[in-house]
Amino acid sequence: MHMKLLIQPGDGPEALLAGIRNAKKSIEIAIFRFDRAEIEAALKAAVGRGVTVHALIAYTNRGGEINLRKLEMRLLAVGVAVSRTADDLVRYHDKILIIDRRLLYVLSFNFTHLDIDHSRGFGIVTRNTRFIQEAVKLFDADTTRNAYTPTMDTFVVSPANARKVLGEYISKAKKELLIYDPKIADTEMLRALSERVKAGVVIKVIGSVGKQDPGLDVRNLARMRLHTRTIIRDRRQVFLGSQSLRTAELDSRREVGVIVREPKVVDGIIKTFESDWAASAVEQNQQAEADMKEIKQAVKELVKELSPLNPIVEEALKETASENGSAGLNTQEMKDTVKEAVKEAVRERVDEMVNESLAQA
Repeated sequence: MHMKLLIQPGDGPEALLAGIRNAKKSIEIAIFRFDRAEIEAALKAAVGRGVTVHALIAYTNRGGEINLRKLEMRLLAVGVAVSRTADDLVRYHDKILIIDRRLLYVLSFNFTHLDIDHSRGFGIVTRNTRFIQEAVKLFDADTTRNAYTPTMDTFVVSPANARKVLGEYISKAKKELLIYDPKIADTEMLRALSERVKAGVVIKVIGSVGKQDPGLDVRNLARMRLHTRTIIRDRRQVFLGSQSLRTAELDSRREVGVIVREPKVVDGIIKTFESDWAASAVEQNQQAEADMKEIKQAVKELVKELSPLNPIVEEALKETASENGSAGLNTQEMKDTVKEAVKEAVRERVDEMVNESLAQA
């Protein structure tokens, strides 16, 4: 096996568990969030059979510091060597697993039920020697709190080389970019995407884009939560990792990803993207239909309300009467004038309701 793709939800934790259970000498694991009891039990069992297990645990995550500290204590108690990341970066958000320094997992998902069972996520399992050497170098640097210097453009590490590498990766797209990203908001990256749009590159985004949207085709992910950060370029290469195209994730957090060409991996992610894209279109159409139904129902109720004594009609009649005074309109003219005035009043009210509905959406 040169390289294998993991797709969540679907593949579950089995590939991770298999790697841990087959470890002979060492396991190195970087943790940001963690609540999988079966993975914890597998790490404990590995220590029991003489494998050296080293866990690098983030110093913080949003709302979960207490759980991280409890995890540290439980792992220490069973003989796992535990290191805590430095606090020099805003967050240590990478998720990697190295088995015997011969097998590497680079994941966009955390070791949690939410990410593995309920969120779109991908992972790469590889025996690529250069990737493994680079991952080991990064793990060692972060556990000893020393500086990391990248030596590969296909091993993407924030803040070390991610901005440069991903900027170039985007700018070299010739025909198409298919992107999963919870929030694209970095000005420089948006500019690079805008330039690709102008050059005729088709860009589809599942996720969201900041206020300076350069005219990208964007859809929300249907059916599940979006967690992966993935960019397929020209159907030949894929970036898969933990960093969004957001300033903080490029410049002030530890994030890790890889750029690969393996056809099976690229094809698997394209197939998943196209399925998610189609499902998102169906969900958006259903939502649009539901919104239109709601508006039509509201208009229907409004028309019912518009009896001759309704304040809107009354006001329209008063305005018509005062405007025309005793100009001597004949009966038909009076009817037409009143009809137009009422129509206009109703149109204004409908417009108000539609605008209110859209503002709340």
